[in-house]
Amino acid sequence: MRLPPILSHLPLPIIGSPLFIISTPRLVIAQCKAGVVGSMPALNARPASLLDEWLAEITEELAAHNRANPNRPAAPFAINQIVHRSNERLEHDMAMCEKYKVPIIITSLGAREDVNQAVHRWGGVVMHDVISNHFARKAIDKGADGIIAVAAGAGGHAGTTSPMALVQDIRAWFDGPLALSGAIGSGRAVLAAQAMGADFAYIGSGFIATEEARAEEGYKQMITQSDSADILYSNLFTGVHGNYLRPSVVAAGLDPDNLPVSDASKMNFSESTGVKAWKHIWGCGQGIGPVKEVLPAGVWIDRLVEEYHDALAQLQRSAPARQPVAA
Repeated sequence: MRLPPILSHLPLPIIGSPLFIISTPRLVIAQCKAGVVGSMPALNARPASLLDEWLAEITEELAAHNRANPNRPAAPFAINQIVHRSNERLEHDMAMCEKYKVPIIITSLGAREDVNQAVHRWGGVVMHDVISNHFARKAIDKGADGIIAVAAGAGGHAGTTSPMALVQDIRAWFDGPLALSGAIGSGRAVLAAQAMGADFAYIGSGFIATEEARAEEGYKQMITQSDSADILYSNLFTGVHGNYLRPSVVAAGLDPDNLPVSDASKMNFSESTGVKAWKHIWGCGQGIGPVKEVLPAGVWIDRLVEEYHDALAQLQRSAPARQPVAA
């Protein structure tokens, strides 16, 4: 598999997913310094003018780190762009990314040739997130460099295809950069993602429960007290199916076992009830079982690294010796 240079020398095979509302420069910088690709949605910078300041902060802080640590440089960072036509800020936000030559752009909600070409002009790489093999093909056909396979169990808006099946389907025709999202919350799971054929693990929910994340303390603590059984899949809150923390649904006064199916023809759910996704109903994936305490991002990443290498060593010890094939 061929990887672009910016993705071929990562200290760790992990990309931190852009967390709506939650990711800010503080978390991105901590992730990158610890060897993980840190990312955030451009739309988290509100007002739009704040994005210029945030990108300056990230690039300057990481450059300073690299000067001070030439033998342990930071991982690159990524900015998530919603490329759907409804995003009125896209032109402005892309101009800011071009100004700072953002190394990795993560695109969502549609694949666009003009966006991919713009990123390539300044030397950046485009990773496009998809929930199906069909959309993966469309993204590559339109010029994306790599794919983020958002499989069953991923936090927020997620697909229903098994991680193993989705990676298998995409790898049948695509040998470029591939990240897997879906129920990855330990170093062992990172290794499993690679064993399935992905180049990178794409991790989001575990980073919500870090000190640097801009999330309510109750949100962070709920993650540490939950596991996969506490994740609810519903399209009620945004009209698109996604994974949410069941206890947050209960706290909002709703019965998680009797939620209606969203009907796009009727009034928006949040407008009719005052209950809003992301603010009251908290997105989360199925991989949070190992997350038992709120930690600095760097400390949690170090734990993932230790688990990853322990799992790799165990696998190597237990692997059966390959027997020669009889003539």
